[in-house]
Amino acid sequence: MNLPPGLRFSFENDPPWSDREAIDEALGAYNAPFLADPRYSYFGIFVRDEADTIRAGLIGNCYAGWLFVNLLWIEAGLRRAGIGTRLIAEAERHALEFGCHSAWLDTFSFQGPEFYPRLGYREFARLDYPPGHERIFFRKQLKPE
Repeated sequence: MNLPPGLRFSFENDPPWSDREAIDEALGAYNAPFLADPRYSYFGIFVRDEADTIRAGLIGNCYAGWLFVNLLWIEAGLRRAGIGTRLIAEAERHALEFGCHSAWLDTFSFQGPEFYPRLGYREFARLDYPPGHERIFFRKQLKPE
C-alpha cells in the first residue's frame, strides 16, 4: 500500500494519552451522524484514603445508550466489603442519568466472574484468552424496554 506523499506509518509503544484522544475525537465525529445521541461520558469513581491514594476504583464510559465498565479494581484488603457493588451501582446510576439503557463489561475467569451475575449481569460471550483462562463478557439491561 502506498501512502500519499508526506505521510508515513509509525508503530508506537505507549502513545501519549493526547494521541488516543485525537483518534477518539475523530472517530466520534465520524460516528455522530449515525447515532440518535452521540454524546459520551468518560468517568472514574474512586475510593481514596486520607493521603489521596486510590484504594479502589472504576473507569467507565457512556456512549450510544450503553454503559461500558472498562476497569474495576479493589485493593485486596478491601475486597468482599461491598465496595465493588457500590462502584457498579454508582456507575449504573450515572449511566441512567446520562440516558443509557444497558451496560456491558468483561472480566477474566481468574478475576471473579461470579460477582457480576449477583448484580444482574448475564454472560453473553467467552473467549479463550489469555492462554489457560477465559475472557467473559456480561451485559445488563438498566431500564425496561
